[in-house]
Amino acid sequence: MARANQQIIADRLGISKATVSRCFTNHAGINPATRAKVFQVAAEIGYQHLENRSRANLTHPKKNPLSFSVLICSETEEYHRTDYRSPGEELLAGVSEFTQTNKIQLDVDFVSPTITSTTDPLFKKIQSLRSRKNRGIILIYPFADSVVKELSGRFPIVSLVDQVKHESLDCVDVDSHSGISKMIDHLVEMGHERIGFYTRDYAIEASWSFRRYSAFLEKMARLKKEVHQEDILGIYPNTFQGVEESMSQAIKQTKDGVTAWICAADHQAYDLIKVFQLNGMNVPADVSVTGFDGIQQKPDNLQLTTIEIPFHSIGLTGAERLAKRIKKRFGGRQTISISGNLKIGNSVSKRS
Repeated sequence: MARANQQIIADRLGISKATVSRCFTNHAGINPATRAKVFQVAAEIGYQHLENRSRANLTHPKKNPLSFSVLICSETEEYHRTDYRSPGEELLAGVSEFTQTNKIQLDVDFVSPTITSTTDPLFKKIQSLRSRKNRGIILIYPFADSVVKELSGRFPIVSLVDQVKHESLDCVDVDSHSGISKMIDHLVEMGHERIGFYTRDYAIEASWSFRRYSAFLEKMARLKKEVHQEDILGIYPNTFQGVEESMSQAIKQTKDGVTAWICAADHQAYDLIKVFQLNGMNVPADVSVTGFDGIQQKPDNLQLTTIEIPFHSIGLTGAERLAKRIKKRFGGRQTISISGNLKIGNSVSKRS
């Protein structure tokens, strides 16, 4: 196998090697989204560009530039799925914009969700974590609690779109309560009364699904809408051994009277729609389905009614917060919530 290099990155993305090189030197003329894609591919193929920082330090030895490490908890195959836009790419583009503007060195690495300790050999290979000097970490996607605990003792950290339990971390996230409230208002306006909530269990606890569930219960209570316990799927006590079992239960509850499902994430909604269609149920004529994320599918697919998360703004804000956190390591913890917008698709119809 050929040694990972900039030409491989250039070929993979269909850009010039010169463009790739400029991405690693914070060249002002590079689009932040392009720079983010270059870093993603570099992380995927194992290309290390720390030598560029060394050259920069030789040129400007007194400046000692700030440096961020972005860790993405995802298998690369899942991260680069082509059936819908990757939230991670949007988040990383926002981080890239801030670091490029402020001449901050950026390193990106993938971490498998199966890793539960920083002592894991695969984790130890991440070169960007070997030095604590002027460095902080941005986390994308949920990590194992044990990993977060170990990292937070060594670095200032900002988590994007996942409010972890550790009080030492800052978080920049979407306002789940505002988003779910907008979605329920829309469904009620369309005549829906019996609304179900669907999520699923993950290898690493998805705290965002619990926040959206609590927002669902609060809004339904405020509107004095009855919530049937059996219409809440994927949350204790209605948990399932696998996705297929949860889908079967969704079909059963739909036949029992649920007219609309709010899914905690868009990928859940797309999967649910596919199962409904395979079982002869029309979306939205027979049942309406909504999501939460604003992940765009291919144009030929059913367009989801969802809450668009401002991923780019969250990434940019998260990077800005980390820069401040590095300067004031032991300041008060902050959680920053950014509102998303209701996006009307064709997965919801009026109830007569």
